[in-house]
Amino acid sequence: MPPASSSNGILPDRMIADLHKQGAIAADIAFASDQIQPASLDLRLGHSAFRVRASFLPGPKTKVADRIAQLKLHQIDLSQGAVLETGCVYIVPLMESLALPQDIAASANPKSSTGRLDVFTRVIADQARGFDRIEAGYRGPLYAEISPKTFPVLVRAGSRLSQIRFRRGHATLNATALRELHRAERLVDIADADVGDGIAVGVDLAGMGDRKLVGYRAKRHTGVIDVDRRDGYDVLDFWEPMSARPDGNLILDPDEFYILASKEAVQVPPDYAAEMVPFDPLVGEFRVHYAGFFDPGFGYAGSGGRGSRAVLEVRSREVPFILEDGQIVGRLVYETMIGRPDTLYGTGIGSNYQAQGLKLSKHFRFDRAA
Repeated sequence: MPPASSSNGILPDRMIADLHKQGAIAADIAFASDQIQPASLDLRLGHSAFRVRASFLPGPKTKVADRIAQLKLHQIDLSQGAVLETGCVYIVPLMESLALPQDIAASANPKSSTGRLDVFTRVIADQARGFDRIEAGYRGPLYAEISPKTFPVLVRAGSRLSQIRFRRGHATLNATALRELHRAERLVDIADADVGDGIAVGVDLAGMGDRKLVGYRAKRHTGVIDVDRRDGYDVLDFWEPMSARPDGNLILDPDEFYILASKEAVQVPPDYAAEMVPFDPLVGEFRVHYAGFFDPGFGYAGSGGRGSRAVLEVRSREVPFILEDGQIVGRLVYETMIGRPDTLYGTGIGSNYQAQGLKLSKHFRFDRAA
């Protein structure tokens, strides 16, 4: 069910390319051929990183560069690659900068592969009051705040940890419109979906396959992960597989990192985009899903999917917390595209997570039985 014609919504790939041609998106070097995604643009790290004493927001009167000068401990050259250590905070100027029209705003998020490595990444703009949000008409540079939480990572100039979406006006579907879309397209594969301002997503702790695998817990004190290296590391050197318990529960240990999967198979029709948002901060002391963008075509049968599980990046906070099979942990909020993208997720663009089940990031492979 395509949306009614509207000038408001998420900009598709061809309109992102037009923004670049018009100078609204500038770059230190030419875009890579696969940098523009169906509804987003990958952002690339620049040639230097600054380790800083603490995370910060510049506030309405300050530029990020001025705060870096006040807080930096040392500067790191990324031209040949460098390791970012766990527990440290780094600020990296990005290759892309913006000169947005007055009616175009933007929002950023970690890429899926970044979130699945437990690399906490946020985009900052000058005079920003919040992370990952760029106001309409913004003109200036962009920066990435990077803080690896579990694995030290090797990055270099050009590495892509974040992505950005561009939006005109209000694009989010309200509860009525979302229910109509679900009736027409079956956005999740359960008949009694909890549909409000978003579609509720639960966690699968019943398990998949013969071993009833429910997820992976990250190991500590591992080697370095090169963020640009695909299929480069044995899963069992970095992750502990977890099977379902008879009671269908999982106790999250404080400060441990888990990869789990949604109970529901999800799909995003071609004329829409989606984002995972927290269900309710009052339901428990845990964080779910660092990387929240779902491109048009994700899980969609017409682009190679048959519904795809949403992979959940989960971290408990100060106290142990019990998750139960099917417990709601997030909501998928759907937004209207201004136009259908020229290329959908999973259709000829090397999408890593189409038709996925429980899947780690693209960096890992199985060398041993798990």
